[in-house]
Amino acid sequence: MLRKTRIILAMVMFVGITILFVDFTGLAHTWLGWMAKVQFLPAVLAMSAGVVIGLLVITLVLGRIYCSVICPLGVMQDVFAWMGRRSKKNRYSYSPAKTWLRLGVLAVFVVLTVSGLGGIASVIAPYSAYGRIAQSLLQPLWQWGNNLCAYVSQRAMDYTFYHTDVWMRSLPVLIIAAATLVVLALLAWKGGRTYCNTICPVGTLLGVVSRYSLLRVRIDTHKCNKCGLCARNCKSACIDSKNQKIDYSRCVDCMDCIGKCHKHALSYGITAGSKAGIHSPAGTASTVGPNRPKNSPWAPSRRDFIWTTILLGTAAVKAKAKKIDGGLADIAEKKPYMRQNTVVPPGAVSISNLRTLCTGCQLCVSKCPNGVLRPSTHITHLMQPESSFERGYCRPECTSCSEVCPAGAIKPISREVKSSIQVGHAVWNKDLCVAVSTDDGCGLCSRKCPAGAVEMVFTTIDGKSVIAPAVDEERCIGCGACEYYCPLRPVPAIHVEGHQVHKEV
Repeated sequence: MLRKTRIILAMVMFVGITILFVDFTGLAHTWLGWMAKVQFLPAVLAMSAGVVIGLLVITLVLGRIYCSVICPLGVMQDVFAWMGRRSKKNRYSYSPAKTWLRLGVLAVFVVLTVSGLGGIASVIAPYSAYGRIAQSLLQPLWQWGNNLCAYVSQRAMDYTFYHTDVWMRSLPVLIIAAATLVVLALLAWKGGRTYCNTICPVGTLLGVVSRYSLLRVRIDTHKCNKCGLCARNCKSACIDSKNQKIDYSRCVDCMDCIGKCHKHALSYGITAGSKAGIHSPAGTASTVGPNRPKNSPWAPSRRDFIWTTILLGTAAVKAKAKKIDGGLADIAEKKPYMRQNTVVPPGAVSISNLRTLCTGCQLCVSKCPNGVLRPSTHITHLMQPESSFERGYCRPECTSCSEVCPAGAIKPISREVKSSIQVGHAVWNKDLCVAVSTDDGCGLCSRKCPAGAVEMVFTTIDGKSVIAPAVDEERCIGCGACEYYCPLRPVPAIHVEGHQVHKEV
């Protein structure tokens, strides 16, 4: 019953988070947005004390149940492990914990996050890794399925479904997501929870906490005959059946081992006796602390727990062709403009705030209805969102990205506030503008500006009087409408330069 309950809860969370990422209508967030906010790393970065404390309390009471139920990457690995187990039963074996690797990866992760290289650190962050997989690989499949339904229903005069553009937001992110999926699938197929217990920084931290959990899987040494069947079914490789010990820093409470024991020697409940991270049978010496055997599995001390918590707390503070303006002819795609200053979404407060708190999970990218946000390819802020206006502009009434961000990198804002936030300003290039070169007074940038910051005025250029755009930088909010609607291809004659710190106008 424990195992079935865990599987049901895990699948509910997994399916819910997957829908949250693949949904392009924005409706899923109303009901499922909380699933993103209870993920451990985003909660830490957002300083959601209630969520973080709640997850730590759950771990202290139930063990690392977070990794088996709440974490979508952990549940995905369980699915691959289950598929591998169907091809070969009793396929796992006990292996000592790689303490140096776990703590080393956690230290590197913290250093990268504190130093402002969170984009690189997010490559191994579990929630972010699954978000990239869902957004880059699963959302296109979901959209293609929707488009097929739209094609069929519209021919039956039913407009329940509508067509959506399927396009690649970032090739590097797609490659990283695909590589992550392949590597994790192979590791889980062969070794179960190898990633969780060697690489994952969240797994390492919760592993320290779970040593002191109230409820654990227990071995009844009087019933156990050391047959090893439990160890061969433990995907965390944490059961040493010969010595009748369990490494609780790696146990994810999947309950697979309990149902496999023919002697009913395993149970889940309150563990009496030693406070060690490894359950030892009665009469054996403790293997925890400075006097533990050199080759024993990892059993970190309270000092490890305190230092790990301090380190993580420090990290927390620290196209398709478009038809434009009613035209009937296909317009060639624009190329991304090479800006001197990146444009980041309203609600980010500043570029620095976004770089520090963003986990690169791609949830905001997947929810942007205007095709403005896409992952950065710059190495220092890899996979973090930035604005680009080839496919749309940041509509003043849209606050989707600020509503879904679970890490506080994009703070919630109202529509009224967003329309007054200046994220950048427009810059006009007279050498490219068709209004100057053709004397036709184009004026699209002026007509489409929602802030009224671009006006067509008479001016003299190279001794010739022309009607050309003039940008009022004090009124411009950097929404990108002028850049998007500019008819010049592939590089627009007017573009937006971002501001390091946003301000209200």
